[in-house]
Amino acid sequence: MEQILGSDWMISPAGGTSGEAFIAEKENNKLFLKRNSNPFIAILSAEGIVPKLMWTKRLSNGDVITAQKWMEGRELTRPEMQNEEVVGLLSKIHHSSEILDLFMRMGKKPVSPSAYLIQLLNKCKKHDMLENESISQATRFLSRYAQEIDHEKKVVCHSDMFHENWLKGEDDHLYLIDWDQAIIADPALDLSMFLWVYVPRNQWSEWLHHYGLEETNDLLERMNWYLVAQTISYILWHIERRESEKVDQWLQFLQEQQFIYRKY
Repeated sequence: MEQILGSDWMISPAGGTSGEAFIAEKENNKLFLKRNSNPFIAILSAEGIVPKLMWTKRLSNGDVITAQKWMEGRELTRPEMQNEEVVGLLSKIHHSSEILDLFMRMGKKPVSPSAYLIQLLNKCKKHDMLENESISQATRFLSRYAQEIDHEKKVVCHSDMFHENWLKGEDDHLYLIDWDQAIIADPALDLSMFLWVYVPRNQWSEWLHHYGLEETNDLLERMNWYLVAQTISYILWHIERRESEKVDQWLQFLQEQQFIYRKY
């Protein structure tokens, strides 16, 4: 990083699990640097969804470094996740043809429930998790309904809807950051975990109305499927990072929510 910016910049790790993010400071200037960030960060910046992109540089080894304006701010609290501003930004992202078109021009293909499930099953096999009773039950449910819940409309999904990724900037602007897991998929992928974690069940219909959808059995079934699938995905993610406490928490969540394996 020093070779790019010069020795007069002070560079420090920005935290996170990838080890690829840094903070660069010089006098009154402060940048957020990331190695091999998602390539469509430029359009997200232009749309005001992430902090302003300052420049992009390709290194001799092929790595790409992006520099964004450092935005002082704070992550949203759990109650704030119910704010209209949040549902408005998520709706804007999911309904943006520009973001979807750029993502597809990058060669990204829509991911069907069956393809998503295959990826999960391969990772489960890799970590010997198919022997776990809760995982086994969940994957049987996913396999049974994968083709049935496949929805024609696909959008760019962030895939990590937790409040830690929603930033309220010092400019009072709301940002959604950390797009490394973004895929083209059914919007129910993002909606499922978001609603389950942050919105009381009796408010789903109103929330979805503001988002731009009607609460239907079809939508609930799709969200139900992706809630189970994402829970397994989070379990595997924490296994790979040897975070046993988090693994146990998500396994417990899977065990406690047995009623999610239902048809509406």
